[in-house]
Amino acid sequence: MVRRSVLDQIYREMISIRVRLDDIENNFSKFNLAPLPMTESNLISLPDHLRKTYMIVLSKGKCDAVQVSNLTGRCRAVESNYLNQLSRMGWLDKHRISKVVYFQSSHTPNSPLQPVKTKPELITTHNT
Repeated sequence: MVRRSVLDQIYREMISIRVRLDDIENNFSKFNLAPLPMTESNLISLPDHLRKTYMIVLSKGKCDAVQVSNLTGRCRAVESNYLNQLSRMGWLDKHRISKVVYFQSSHTPNSPLQPVKTKPELITTHNT
């Protein structure tokens, strides 16, 4: 009897997991993945050496300095420097997994790909 109750419990848990997985799949299917809007003027504003590194990261999606250096032909330390510059400028996001630092395109509102267009407001005071 004990085995049967354990198997029933495992079966119920598996059904619960399947329902949650179906829910996650449905949520992901609602996303409309479209390419990031990028104007030529934003891309041209980057220096050539940084633009080459940035375009490699865009084409790969997510990569580290070793992968980028293999594709550009430059040394890993140079590419690491360029990737960190792009990260500080807001063009790339970086995150560490174990000892490896990965870079990917930034999707933040302050990204140069989607510049924030705000005008300073004039503060007027009315003395009556």
